[in-house]
Amino acid sequence: MKTLFTAEAISKGARSGTVQSPDGLLNVTLGNPLEPGLEKRGPNPELLFAGAYSACYHGAVGNAAKKLGLPTGNTTVRAVVSLIEDDQGGFRLAVALHAQLPGTDHAQALRIMEAAHQTCPYSKALRGDTAVTLVVD
Repeated sequence: MKTLFTAEAISKGARSGTVQSPDGLLNVTLGNPLEPGLEKRGPNPELLFAGAYSACYHGAVGNAAKKLGLPTGNTTVRAVVSLIEDDQGGFRLAVALHAQLPGTDHAQALRIMEAAHQTCPYSKALRGDTAVTLVVD
């Protein structure tokens, strides 16, 4: 295995605090939808995760389509991330990945999405503990 790059972020104040990277590229004050008055202050961790997952998975969709020899046009990927409280008082994520692949029929689009789900690092990291639903839009 070869490390391609490493990202680092530092959290202060947990879900209602800040997230920063040492190089200054990321500097975010978080909002917290679970804390009245802070919900619109900034993005919450799930929103940041949804953005990162959608971008990563979108790249995997393009790679999968190319590998399968299936042309895709102007594609989009939308990640919907939910924070869920489980029956034991803990928390989990649920994710739905929606993809639009213009010019690709439903069966081919689903084949591309499933192949992408097997190679996307975010999908791999979530396997086993998080339900991820794939939806062709």
